[in-house]
Amino acid sequence: MKKLAVVAFGGNALIIAGQRGTVEEQERNAYEASKNLLNLLNRDYDVVLTHGNGPQVGNILLADQAGQKLFGLPSMPLDVCVAYSQGSIGYMLEQQLRNVLEANDMDRDIMTIITQVLVNKDDPAFKKPVKPIGPYYTKEEADKIMAESDSVFAEDPKGNGWRKVVASPKPLVISNKKSIEHLARNGQIVIAVGGGGIPAFYVEPNKMQGIDAVIDKDLASALLAKQINADRLFILTDVPKVCLNFNTPQEKTIDRMNIAEAKKYLEEGQFTEGSMAPKIRAAIDFVENTGKDAIITKTTLLGVDDGGTRIVFI
Repeated sequence: MKKLAVVAFGGNALIIAGQRGTVEEQERNAYEASKNLLNLLNRDYDVVLTHGNGPQVGNILLADQAGQKLFGLPSMPLDVCVAYSQGSIGYMLEQQLRNVLEANDMDRDIMTIITQVLVNKDDPAFKKPVKPIGPYYTKEEADKIMAESDSVFAEDPKGNGWRKVVASPKPLVISNKKSIEHLARNGQIVIAVGGGGIPAFYVEPNKMQGIDAVIDKDLASALLAKQINADRLFILTDVPKVCLNFNTPQEKTIDRMNIAEAKKYLEEGQFTEGSMAPKIRAAIDFVENTGKDAIITKTTLLGVDDGGTRIVFI
């Protein structure tokens, strides 16, 4: 029986730091990112692909705000902007992955599922926004925007500038999870939970609606991996391995750690919120609840022996 992997691409896999984020740039990046999936497909994995949307949904919000200001267009709430990003990113990934498969004489259906994710409207995260979206700004630019609006900005831990931050509630239930698992285990490549999923809640019994937030795609990917009984979770980022004392002279890479060690490092503040900390929490959640491994690594090391940091139960 084939193994099932959930592979979580970051939004920055499609818009690399320093790029404008044109469609041509994103398509090239999607093609390069898709090539790395061949390692798993050739190792007899079925694959569900998830992705971030931080840069893209921020740009969609900026375009929406410009449309309101210049043309009086109606405002689109954040959950609808997330849905926009799921469709556009899913389209680019689906197209470029198909190009990669055809170039390697592989034939699989690829489909994007617009995915809602249930959250709690009373989640404390709504009172403390931490999820970065959109482009980077200087401190002066960020201060100006905050003074003129209700936006909240935070400094990027890697020193790239300041970004808008929004609420990021905990994902609770993935919509259409049975169909996602069925399609994937029958050999199709499924793109789901884009941008962490479209956040929704029940206003009253049997009445769901969206809510202004962006769900962390790593936590949503871990939840999806649990709910579809995946054999492995891959969380892809822009560094080859998890580090202790990151970006200091004492920096040290980690090849392997168990969940007790991972929890200890989290408590010590080794991992930055809005960056590595959610990835570690997602890995812990998956491993602790399934007993299976999670791997955090760079996109180019996906499926490579000894590539990345492996998080194990014991």
